[in-house]
Order: sequence, then C-alpha cells, then structure tokens
Amino acid sequence: MRFIISIIAFGLLNLIGCYSFTGSSVPTHLKTIAIPLFDDQSGSGEPGLREKLTNKLIEKFRQDNSLELTERTNADCILEGIILSMPDKPQVVTAGETVSKARVTITVKVNYQDMKLKKKVWEKQFSGWADYQIGSGNTERDASIDIAIEKLSEDILLEAVSGW
Repeated sequence: MRFIISIIAFGLLNLIGCYSFTGSSVPTHLKTIAIPLFDDQSGSGEPGLREKLTNKLIEKFRQDNSLELTERTNADCILEGIILSMPDKPQVVTAGETVSKARVTITVKVNYQDMKLKKKVWEKQFSGWADYQIGSGNTERDASIDIAIEKLSEDILLEAVSGW
C-alpha cells in the first residue's frame, strides 16, 4: 500500500514541474503595442481626463511587460479609446433629501487591433466607478476619479493580454 501511495505521490510531484502559467495569452506574433491619447467625448469638462486615463493605461502595460510600448507606426497592435461618459450621480440621500455620497462612473469604448494580421481583435465598452463624500471638497472627488481610472485600466489591460 505504501509503495502505491509513494508512486502516486512521486508522479504528482513530477507533474507540478510540467505546468507553467504566465498569466498572459498574447499571441506570439504580437510584441509591441501603441496606445494613442484617448478621445474625450463625455462632455464632462473634466480637465486632463483623457491624459490621466491614457497615462494610467501606458503605466499598466509597462508594469505587465507582455507587450512593449512603441509608436503607432511601428506597433504590432493598437489600443484606441473614446471616453463616452462620466456622470456624477447621487448615491446616498439622507433625511431632508440631502445627498451625502455620490458616484463617479467613467465609461469608455476601446478598440483593439492586430496590425500584423490587419484585423480588429475586439471593440468593447468598459466602466469604472468610485464613490465619494459630498462636501469634502474636490480632493475626494478627484481621488474617486483616479480610482475609477485605475479600475478601468486594469480591466482593459486584462482583456488585452488575456482575452484571446
């Protein structure tokens, strides 16, 4: 009985070394990516919104290191986006109909293209949101925008490197 258990245990231990997971499934023909400045069609008037989102995406792709960032003319794939909306809506209304908490939601449409194979890989909408306390000034609202951008950029990165 011990001999059979030893053989099974040995076999399982050998199989553990055979498995590898990088967390990414980017096709091997894609090495570089371009991320042009996103367009802002939200009408929110939020200063620097498109720059913040684009820069956060670039930062995420650099950290992930699945694709090397490059200029559009040299890129194997391109990630383009449009900020569609950024509503700022009440979330918690207290007695006397006073709004105490609001939610900022950023919705973007992203187009991911394989330039080597000359095809659209996907086009999807993503949303990121965060709540903030009303009356706390712009600092907390700005922080909630940053949180929403963080969520968006993570979702877009994951879809781009593992959504194949």
